[in-house]
Amino acid sequence: MATHYTIDPLRQALADGSPPEWASGWGEDRYGLFLAFTLKGVTQQLRWIPPGSFMMGSPTDEPERFDNEGPQHEVTFRQGFWMFDTACTQGLWQAVMGDNPSYFQSPDLPVEQVSWDDVQGFLARINAQIPGLALSLPSEAQWEYACRAGTTTPFSFGDNITPEQVNYDGTFPYANGPKGLNRQKTVPVASLPPNPWGLFEMHGNVFEWCEDVWHDSYQQAPTDGRAWIDAQSAPHSGVVRVVRGGSWIRDARLVRAAYRYALSPGGRSHDFGFRCSRVHS
Repeated sequence: MATHYTIDPLRQALADGSPPEWASGWGEDRYGLFLAFTLKGVTQQLRWIPPGSFMMGSPTDEPERFDNEGPQHEVTFRQGFWMFDTACTQGLWQAVMGDNPSYFQSPDLPVEQVSWDDVQGFLARINAQIPGLALSLPSEAQWEYACRAGTTTPFSFGDNITPEQVNYDGTFPYANGPKGLNRQKTVPVASLPPNPWGLFEMHGNVFEWCEDVWHDSYQQAPTDGRAWIDAQSAPHSGVVRVVRGGSWIRDARLVRAAYRYALSPGGRSHDFGFRCSRVHS
């Protein structure tokens, strides 16, 4: 039976040549459709993530995997969504929140030292400042689907990575790969190669918060891409949240597409950041 996909109203509006009032730019390139908004001189781009299906988690034969990455299961997105093409920058955070908590300071670096709770405040403010923007944190399934961008390998770049592609601790390579550079800091957003859907630094640089409550496995996980927030389904539900993607300070094993980690929603570190998705509205 064919899967029925729902048309996103914003995607349709752009196809009709009618961008929303808040959009400061839009277009299409080799990675697909994009649009942007500008706030206090800071511009952020979003990429269209098309509907489709993928296998979430890692296969049992993936080198250096963790048990909490399974069981691998199919997730289907019946409608696409929008996602920041980069992690939220310090420049955008400053424009919205009026401060900059980051350890590594520069407007074009990803904001870090922000907790899940802090990000909820950011989302409330930016959505109030730009009516119709309707940003949220991505679900864990949205995040992995966008990270993989149609690939099935441990990384969107293939079976292995180098520090020229990903900002991680290159002195700890993946699956017996060669050792490489350890930058010991974040890098500016969009300074490393994008994945096949035009998203930058989905692997490494900073961990990225997701909306979901932490679960120790994917047993009984949703298969429609929504955030898994059932308060009865896991210990510490409503408290511990999910981060994805690894970071500049982590080894290569921990920047794989399937890697996931649990953190208190109040946790902050110089390798915790986030990127936003746009909810259907």
